[in-house]
Amino acid sequence: MIKKTTFVFLMCLSLLANAQNSAPEVATSGTLTVSVTTSGAGGKYFPNHVMAIWIEDGSGKFVKTLLAYADERKGYLTNWKKVNSTYNTVDAVTGATKTSHTTRTCTWNGTNVSKAQVTDGNYVLKMELTDKDATGNVGSFTFAKGTSEVTLNPTSIPSFSNISIKWIPTNTSVEDIEENNLYRIYPNPAKKYIYVTGFDISLVDIINTDGRILLSSDQQNVDVSTLKKGVYIVNIHTSKGSVLQKFIKE
Repeated sequence: MIKKTTFVFLMCLSLLANAQNSAPEVATSGTLTVSVTTSGAGGKYFPNHVMAIWIEDGSGKFVKTLLAYADERKGYLTNWKKVNSTYNTVDAVTGATKTSHTTRTCTWNGTNVSKAQVTDGNYVLKMELTDKDATGNVGSFTFAKGTSEVTLNPTSIPSFSNISIKWIPTNTSVEDIEENNLYRIYPNPAKKYIYVTGFDISLVDIINTDGRILLSSDQQNVDVSTLKKGVYIVNIHTSKGSVLQKFIKE
């Protein structure tokens, strides 16, 4: 027979376990900004830059592609292909293979290919590049997605240098940006001008998918008529931090 005190203790353990199992999973929104400078991997053909950057979860399951400059030779990105056999590029920065090496920039808003916010935890950022008809170099960097800001500047590895990986959760960047809609770009898409709403804006940068700043303005009304059609990143500078948003030029 189980003693009363033992029975009570076992019931407490059971209740505690049930409470832990039923606790809601946390999925913090935010922005991961990635910047990397690429270099040649010994290839002899042109174009000579076949590249992909993507996110995996802690178990190695594909989450989302962030950038893919790959066309005919994308099959040689064997690590990307293995985890993402369909070459899914939902919301990714995409385009044909580039003709030169330079700094590439992309962002992740914490969602998967279904556009659902993923739960907090450890994730792996991977980048792969080849300049030849064979597997090239790959980098793997673990970071924590959660309520705390994370900044990583990994040591250079073959094909990749000046690596910057920064996760800024919404609640630690500019306060309540998403909830209060303090910072917006309109119209979006736009043809001639964009207007950035919000307070305490000191500078607005328009950045292309190669990571180059094309326009900078200390005004909230920005003339974008000279830009080519495509997707751009708008970096909104404030005294509390930076806000990154996407903008489409028609």
